[in-house]
Amino acid sequence: MASRLLPGAGGQGAAPRLGGPAPACPLARPGASSSMAPSSEDPKSDPKLALKSDPEPDPTSDPVSEPEPSRELRSWHCLVFYLCFYGFMAQMRPGESFITPYLLGPDKNFTRAQVTNEILPVLSYSYMAVLVPVFLLTDLLRYTPVLVLQVLSFIGVWLLLLLGRSVLHMQLMELCYGVTMAARVAYSSYIFSLVSPARYQRMAGYSRTAVLLGVFTSSVLGQLLVTVARVTFSVLNTVSLAFLVFSLVLALFLKRPRRSLFFHRPAPTCGATPAELAQICPGPGPGPRAGGKLEQALVAFRDCVLVRMLRELGIGLRQPQLRLWSLWWVFNSAGYYLIVYYVHIWWNEVDRLTGVSHSYNGAADATSTLLGAATSFTAGFVKIRWALWAKLVIAGVTAFQAGLICIMMNTYNIWLCYATFVLFRGAYQFLVPIATFQIASALSKELCALFFGINTFLATILKTLITLIVSDKRGLGLQVHEQFKVYFGYFLVLTIAYALGALLDFLWHMAATNRCQWPRSCRARRNHRKDHACWTLPRPSSPGTERSMDLCEVKA
Repeated sequence: MASRLLPGAGGQGAAPRLGGPAPACPLARPGASSSMAPSSEDPKSDPKLALKSDPEPDPTSDPVSEPEPSRELRSWHCLVFYLCFYGFMAQMRPGESFITPYLLGPDKNFTRAQVTNEILPVLSYSYMAVLVPVFLLTDLLRYTPVLVLQVLSFIGVWLLLLLGRSVLHMQLMELCYGVTMAARVAYSSYIFSLVSPARYQRMAGYSRTAVLLGVFTSSVLGQLLVTVARVTFSVLNTVSLAFLVFSLVLALFLKRPRRSLFFHRPAPTCGATPAELAQICPGPGPGPRAGGKLEQALVAFRDCVLVRMLRELGIGLRQPQLRLWSLWWVFNSAGYYLIVYYVHIWWNEVDRLTGVSHSYNGAADATSTLLGAATSFTAGFVKIRWALWAKLVIAGVTAFQAGLICIMMNTYNIWLCYATFVLFRGAYQFLVPIATFQIASALSKELCALFFGINTFLATILKTLITLIVSDKRGLGLQVHEQFKVYFGYFLVLTIAYALGALLDFLWHMAATNRCQWPRSCRARRNHRKDHACWTLPRPSSPGTERSMDLCEVKA
């Protein structure tokens, strides 16, 4: 089992009053003037102006003290530090990269067939079963209880690893691990519920950096303890349990927000009373009482948040780019996590066949984390016409991943296996921020959360179906090498599908560029009509709007 890597809005401000100074902002620089403060033109009221007007101050007088930061600014700094520290410590599980060798080694002595076909499939089943309930509970309970539940589930994972002896115990361990994976959404949503929209971008950067740094530090620490300190896997798991207990203490002191995205939305601030709103927008006149309650129920159902968001979701799916990146999210994410789940078993098989006694899984996970962070950062600077080249880029990256899987399953060099996995993970992480931006830029915050939730749930269903057919002993029950052949074919089919879509887009683009633009002047149009067949082609420019492009071609 490999360590899983976790996946701005403009600020709002009050307008200044006309004819007077702007009201004081709680985040403004200390010492800034406000409407209630003394006039800054008076040297007596402003120490800095008093110093300027008096070049020779009295040496016996007290020095001017520097203004202290505002309480809200200091509170925000403390909040950022605590959240990032918690995010870092929650990833400190140095034994996570070595769970598979621990299960297959002399400590637990499970067979490779038991781990592959009986224990690991439970992870996909449990994740799919608890994903939607945990998502709803996260918003309903306002994040912090779910964060505590996540740490408690991690503690349950490592207690079962240390004390469990049977396959059932390990299946319960995978069930707890599925809960922790489903609860990852709590941390990413929680950080945005405590800060203003103007700080979303910085907060996202800080939290992601803390999480990646925690994953990297955990992997490096685990590798050093195994390779240098020569500790056993049991001791390594005990160290992981100690870190998790400390993370539980930190989670108990997390601030619980007052609002959430769906169930605890902030009340709309409006200065008008309901009677004034009724006068501004009068409803229908008095009708028969028989249909009053039915009409009110229908209006309430139509205006329900979930129904409105589902309507907007249907409108969003009409956009080709949203459909493309959503399909990529579903199909490629399912294949990616199947490789991540079972690659450690393949590494253990290669170690057994080649006689390698030392495992370097932690080093491979640490390197893949660094490369994933670097490729995610690089993706933010890629500037191309995604509407035209997106399918070709996706096809190229998917073909690259298919080639890496082919190399990995046909080599018995453990270092080459490590290198191909690092590149495979980096390729996936390169497209994640691009897909996130392409989807989020066209949707509201609430609709974006629903969109990503549906995509993740569909990817989980697909991954579970593949696991049930390929890995589970009730299905084909294939060993890991045969599974990798199936996954290679899966990515190869995706590559062909994306390449065909890119080819069709290229042919359509070439056909469109061979046509000439419709002339703008009246005389040119009259002359143009004699030799060309012309028509209007609709072309979407932005969500909710359309503009037409007049095209024509030369008559035969």
